[in-house]
Amino acid sequence: MELKLNVDKLGTIGLFTTALFSPCCFPLFAFGASTFGLGSFELFGGWTMWIFLAMVLISILGLIISYRKHHSIYPLLIAVPSVLLIYYGYYFNSNPYFIYIGMFGLLLATGVNYYRNKLHGTCNTCAIYNGKSVELKSTLTCPNCGYKKDETMPTDACQFFYECENCKTILKPKHGDCCVYCSYGTVKCPPIQAGDKCC
Repeated sequence: MELKLNVDKLGTIGLFTTALFSPCCFPLFAFGASTFGLGSFELFGGWTMWIFLAMVLISILGLIISYRKHHSIYPLLIAVPSVLLIYYGYYFNSNPYFIYIGMFGLLLATGVNYYRNKLHGTCNTCAIYNGKSVELKSTLTCPNCGYKKDETMPTDACQFFYECENCKTILKPKHGDCCVYCSYGTVKCPPIQAGDKCC
């Protein structure tokens, strides 16, 4: 699971490593390779650009995976134009600056994605339900007295009744909802999060 959430970082590191150690294809990075005494070294030989473009795809794939988990659109808004610039610079225009701009755009997108994921924090209360990651913690708010309490939702059954600790009101789901978490919680129940109809 941890590897899946870091695919964008692996792709971005991979594309910059490919560029850094391929000074013939990426003259802007020649100074970096020269500091290691690799001024004329080609890390992947004739495969350099294919490896580089594969790393670009891995990076954007990682950002898409991250978007599906955290629903933060900002990294993708930076990454998609960056990828288009890279491919435009490689296939349609001989000016390498399009590729460089795209590379640094992907680096920025990866940084923004890392920051946004940190902002959301790690999910210590997640579980796998029907093959999908779901949040189990939900804060229930009593509609009668406004009392709030964090609860852990069950994954094997719907909770139809819930007694408020403060005013002792018995909560029931609203019409159309399958459980009290869907009606009064900050997070819907696991089946709904996973895309199922109800428990």
